Amino acid sequence: MELSIRPANAGDAAAIRRLIHTVGINPLGLDWRRFRVVEAPSGEMLGCGQVKPHADGSRELASIAVWPQYRGMGVARAVIEQLLSENQPPLYLTCRSSLRPLYEKFGFQVLPVEAMPPYFRRVTRLFRLLRRVWPGPEDLLVMRLDD
Repeated sequence: MELSIRPANAGDAAAIRRLIHTVGINPLGLDWRRFRVVEAPSGEMLGCGQVKPHADGSRELASIAVWPQYRGMGVARAVIEQLLSENQPPLYLTCRSSLRPLYEKFGFQVLPVEAMPPYFRRVTRLFRLLRRVWPGPEDLLVMRLDD
């Protein structure tokens, strides 16, 4: 399938929120102006992603989402490659541990807590607290892409 990638527009905001909600990832900081969307030739949105800035100066590859029926077709790879081409390292991300191999293909490496910027240290601490009351099957990883 031929894919096209473009900057999101205001008309994409509801579809982005719906996709993020459907795939169950962090719904905070969904500013459509930072997003890239992947479309089929028909114009249907297949997936999306953004680079999100944080108050500590770090930037996060975030909200990488693909509708389940389009997974395995290169949609996530396309949006990740686009975002990486537009944003210089260092870039950070948080992901489920099962996604580690995907992001390692792009050069991201797992960070120890002591090497994380403040935002990601807070997220890691919060996740660990939540795991005490709501154990889940996967750990949360913080990864970084350097030059």
